[in-house]
This record gives sequence, structure tokens and C-alpha cells, in this order.
Amino acid sequence: MSFDHRHFLDTVSESPGIYRMLDDQGETLYVGKARRLKARLASYFRGALNTKTQALVARIGDIQVTVTNSETEALLLEQTLIKELRPPYNILLRDDKSYPFVFVTDRHPFPALEYKRARTRRDDGRYLGPYPSSGAVRESLSLMQKIFRIRNCEDSVFAHRTRPCLQYQIQRCSAPCVGYIDEADYRRDLEHAVQCLEGKSEQVTRELTRDMEAASRDLDFEEAARLRDQIQHLRQLQQRQFVDTAAGDADVFALASRPGALCISVLTVRQGRLLGARHHAPSNGLDLGPEALLGDFVSQFYLGQAREIPQEVITSHRVPDADLIARALAERAGRRVRLADQVRGHRAQWRELARTNAEQQLASQLAGQAQLSQRFEALREALHLEAAPRRLECYDISHSHGEATVASCVVFDANGPRKSDYRRFNIEGVAAGDDYAAMRQALTRRFRRLKEGEGERPDILIVDGGKGQLNMAREVFAELGVEGVMLLGVAKGTTRKAGLETLFLETVEHSLDLDGASPALHLIQHIRDESHRFAIAGHRARRDKARRTSTLQEIPGVGPRRRRELLRFFGGLQGVKQASREELARVPGISATLAETIHRALHG
Repeated sequence: MSFDHRHFLDTVSESPGIYRMLDDQGETLYVGKARRLKARLASYFRGALNTKTQALVARIGDIQVTVTNSETEALLLEQTLIKELRPPYNILLRDDKSYPFVFVTDRHPFPALEYKRARTRRDDGRYLGPYPSSGAVRESLSLMQKIFRIRNCEDSVFAHRTRPCLQYQIQRCSAPCVGYIDEADYRRDLEHAVQCLEGKSEQVTRELTRDMEAASRDLDFEEAARLRDQIQHLRQLQQRQFVDTAAGDADVFALASRPGALCISVLTVRQGRLLGARHHAPSNGLDLGPEALLGDFVSQFYLGQAREIPQEVITSHRVPDADLIARALAERAGRRVRLADQVRGHRAQWRELARTNAEQQLASQLAGQAQLSQRFEALREALHLEAAPRRLECYDISHSHGEATVASCVVFDANGPRKSDYRRFNIEGVAAGDDYAAMRQALTRRFRRLKEGEGERPDILIVDGGKGQLNMAREVFAELGVEGVMLLGVAKGTTRKAGLETLFLETVEHSLDLDGASPALHLIQHIRDESHRFAIAGHRARRDKARRTSTLQEIPGVGPRRRRELLRFFGGLQGVKQASREELARVPGISATLAETIHRALHG
């Protein structure tokens, strides 16, 4: 018997609370919260629902509601039930039982920097973190041991050494076990390492710079060289941290999505220092938009699991009910918690870095072998081929108002992007902005070589641009006598939104209709996006080639004094070239505008 929603809605309260949707066997399908239960539940039965929500509603056998005193209480109860019941239509996260920390004991005269997992900080020493992953902890430990030569051996090993171990020989330890360094000097190095882990590396660098200059004045050049190396390592570390502050505890959430896949990256920042990132690929059971999906994810990330809540939570999208989530987090943490999506300065840099991580991780997901096999098979069915295509090539054009035009050719096979076969064509002798002529030149050069026996023949050639570019490809094939290659044109929809593209097969009269959720369309979109990225990268490289050979002497505004400050700050020209814009702007006498000029001159 189907669920009688009309009779059910007549009895539902208008109060805040949570609801559980059950199937005919009494198994929980979905748990949700509502400010007004009746209005929220009624929305499921009014039509205009997406396909996945319709599938959920079709399976409902019963709905149970629990009234709460407030919406905040409903949110907390919702996350508790999701964790307990793990409904298939909710976002589900794995519950981490402990967090990785860097630990420094207070019970040893020569403490080591240790990796340690714990649910909470204890009173047996100093806990630095928590870090997002064990890999982030081990990377930080390796850096500190390399720069400051802090021991990493067990106490039992330390107590029985009679001569230095291999770590001392490779300059990863100062050998306190055999008295090669006294306790005061070791403690100074340890404190420097801890300060760097706490995000205070700039303070350490200033102190080391003073020590280096003093050693030089005393003609102790060996010590000065050692300190110089430490400074250079720290400058590289500061660049990787990507922040210009010694304060701020935040988790940064960024969502990236493409048809058929999504990724949420979480960056952990403690005391202004970026500790690392973790990536999640939650199921989107109800096909929610990015804002709603990210809001649900943040709620379960903290409220559905026992996690440390930072002072600030930054999101790449404006999440619904942000104030409600912030209140619930504040109640759980026992202090104010800020939830924001509009941020500036170094927080905006964190958010942008999280977005970059999410995009890169998503690209890796899309290259997964199982998903690729499914997409190639779906493309075979959509095109009515006897066998799945072995090689796809896609072409795109990029330029800036006709300047430095570049055509890209990217290749996909059953293993995903085949980057060794990627090619770029520098386009010459065509009118500025004439994309059709540029495409003609690129295809002519590529397939003339094929006719001469150079390269592999693609099964399908995809051109980004629709009817005009497809006709251009047909003309080139006719002129060169190319046969056995299927042509596919991809035209963006009127809104240029993914999933609304128009596909033309062989001729502009033969359009191909694929559902927005089709794996075949996802494959076409993936190779199209990759060709677009590769073309833009080639265009920028060509346009900026001359700038990459610039030296400090050739940069306007950088005179002898500023050159000297740059070289002193980074320990040499190599350090300057490796510095980010933010790092360059920290040099005395270098403004943000000049830092941008220097970075552009050195990198393009």
C-alpha cells in the first residue's frame, strides 16, 4: 500500500524537529531537519523534484517525526541519527577515532619530535596540531629534522648509544645521545622547530639571520653557511605555508564538481600555518546543489563526529542555514565559531588553495580506471559502435584577442589522458581571432603527418566549437582523404552550463542527444575540458616566454639596494625565483605591486 501523504501531513506539527523517512521494511532511507516540519515535509509531495528525490519519495513507506525545542537542537539530533543509522540518501562520513599530532614530551632532557595519535590533548607534553593526515605529520617531522637536526629515535635507543647513528652522518640529527651538543643548544633548536610548527617561522628566520651575520663578522664561515642553509629551507617552508600571518585557526572547505563526480577538500590551518588537506567524495543521494551539499557536509563533519572545532570555518560556497550551523558549532565547542564564505587577505588565499586542491583531486577521481571503462562503454553504446573506441582526440583553440594563438590536441584512451601524445600547435599566418582558420591549420598539420605514416589514427575526433568547427574538420578530411575517423562536434548550450551541450555527429544535421547524467557525456565533457586547459596553458606559455628569461637587473623598480635585500632575505637568486608573490612582498622595501612585477618577470 502506498504512503498516504495527505493524511500524514494533516497531523504534522509546525514546530522545528527532525524526520525519518522509512521504506516498507522499516529501514531508514533519509534523516532530515526542519524549522517547520509540516512545510518541509509537504515540499516533498508537490512535484518539481529532481530525479533522485523522486526516487526517494517513491520508496517511502512511513515517516516518523521528532519535535525539538529549537532548530539548533534539531540539527544536532539530525547528525546524531545520521551517524547511528547511516541512511543511504544522506551524506555519510567515516568516523575518525583519533587525530594525528606532533608531540614533544616534557619528561626528557633531549626530547624528540614524535608522531602521536590521540582523541584530545593531554598534560604529558606539548601537542602540535591536529593534522589532517598522518602523511602531513610525517612530512612536517621530516622537514624539522632536516632543518634543525632534532632526534627521532626511541628513548630506549637514545639511552644506550655509544656512538652517533646514521642520522648524524646524513646531518639529520645533532647526536645529543653522545654529547655532541649540550642541552641548552639542543633546547634552542627544538624551540625553533616548535615555533615553526606553530606558524612562527618568520620570527625564527629573523633570529637565524642575526646569528648568521654575527658568525660572518666573527669569521666563522662554516657556522654562517649552516645558518644560511637553514634560512633558505625556512623560506621554502614559508612559501609552502601560503600565509602571511602568525594567527588563525580555521578549517577551509571547498567543493568541486563535474558531471558524475564531486570532491570536497578540507584544509586544516592552525595558528596561521597550513597543516595539510584531506579529500572526500561523498555520495550525493538527492542530487543537491553545491551550496546545500556543502552545508550538509560541514554539519556532519563536526556534529556527526567527535572532531576538534576551530575558531573559524571557511567555505567555498555560501551554505544555507549558515547562522544555524554556526550556533550549533558554538554550542558544541563552548565558544563562538565563525562560519564565512566571503573572506579577504590570507583567508581568501586559504579558500583559493582549497579550491585548487579540490579541482586537482577531482581530476584524479575522473581518471579512475573503473569509471573510465564505464564511460568508454557508454560512449560505444551511444554511438552504436561494435567495439569501444580505443583512441579519442580533441582539439581546441586559445588566444588573447588574436595574440599568440595556440591549438591543443589531447588524447584519451582506455587508461585516461595519454599525455605523452598531447600536442600543441603554434598558429601562424591566420587573421587575428579567426578560430576556424586556426583549427584548419592545426588539423591539416596533424593529419598530413598521419597520411605520411607519423602517429596513430584516432577512432573519434572531437572538436570544441560546434557546427563551424565540425564543418572545418570535414573539409580538412576531404582535402587530405582521411577515412575511418568519426567526427564529433561539441557546441556549448545557450547558458554554457555543463550538461546542456549540443553534440553533432559527422554532420551538423545529425545531432546526438545524451542525458546530462550519461557517463558518455561525462567522458566527452572531460576530454573537452582537458583540451581547453591544455590550450590555455600553451597560449600563456607562448605569450609570456620572453618574460621568463628576465633577471633582477632587468626588472623596473629593482635597484641595487632592493636586489641586495632580496638576495639577503632569500639567501640567493634561486630562493628569489622560488618565492611566491606573498613572500616577495614581505621583503623590506618591496611593495605588493612591485612583488607582482618581480614575480611576473621571473615566472610570466
